[in-house]
Amino acid sequence: MVILRLVAWRLAFAAPLLVAVTAGMFALAKASPFDPVRQYLGDRAMVTDPEVVERIRANWGLDRPVLEQYAAWAGNLLRGDLGDSRSLHLPVAQVIAERLPWTLLATSAAIALMLAGSLVAGTLAAWRQGSWLDRVITGGAFANEAAPVFWSGLLAIWIFSVQLGWLPAGGLTGARSSTVEAADVAVHMILPVTVLAISQSSWLVLYVRESVIGTLREDFVIGARARGLRERTVIVRHALRSALLPFLTLLGARIPELVTGAILVETVFSWPGVASASVQAALAVDFPLLAALTLLGTLAVVCGNLLADVAYTIADPRVRTLGVG
Repeated sequence: MVILRLVAWRLAFAAPLLVAVTAGMFALAKASPFDPVRQYLGDRAMVTDPEVVERIRANWGLDRPVLEQYAAWAGNLLRGDLGDSRSLHLPVAQVIAERLPWTLLATSAAIALMLAGSLVAGTLAAWRQGSWLDRVITGGAFANEAAPVFWSGLLAIWIFSVQLGWLPAGGLTGARSSTVEAADVAVHMILPVTVLAISQSSWLVLYVRESVIGTLREDFVIGARARGLRERTVIVRHALRSALLPFLTLLGARIPELVTGAILVETVFSWPGVASASVQAALAVDFPLLAALTLLGTLAVVCGNLLADVAYTIADPRVRTLGVG
């Protein structure tokens, strides 16, 4: 019942949030100096008859007031009609259906790698506090946090693809491949997944380190050591387990940065996901596709935070989240 009340509370909060995000999106589109019709026509805009331009604008509904455009878009959205992509010349729903599985595959693998790597690195740094290993891990975490994601991706391509030739530089499959094979996709995933996981792991590593260091000073950990338990048992079963609860909330707070990182990583590595499609939609002023992807990104952030709160509640039933408990 606690979890059901928490989900109901968040869903009630999500509804006005989505309305505010979509309304703000339409307001920004209206204030934008870019003309989607001229962007769609490209070089042909200079020689196209102005009447044809106005006819296209009327067909797209761009000549109507912004509130009327928003009402029409929201009504179509409730009916499941996301419109057509002006840059890809496909229904928006089809674009998302084709690209979303690849984004979920890469992002899920990156989250799993990020969690495992952060827990191991942060725990090792706390266990060897003050040692050369601790300094290497913490220094690397701070340096990694300062490095832009696209720079890390380009550096990884230069080292592992250009210089060493170990891994492909991008794409879903090889250039000569006519089919999508699981082994080929797995090899092409290594660089983008690793770069995305590492780029989002810095603060998680530092947080786990500080949390485990604080837990190691607790009486129950000191008592476990006094009883003669092995150091690995003390670290894993006592210190790390107690330090993981706040880690769940911090992970939920990283979801927005994970979405942003996925956009940059998919663009750098030419990964055919919905994140890279958002860049293409923005460059082409493809508002129907950009609106749907913005809504999808907002839902990802809301759901990520909800899952973090649910996991926190399950891990510690004593917790109360936003008055729900």
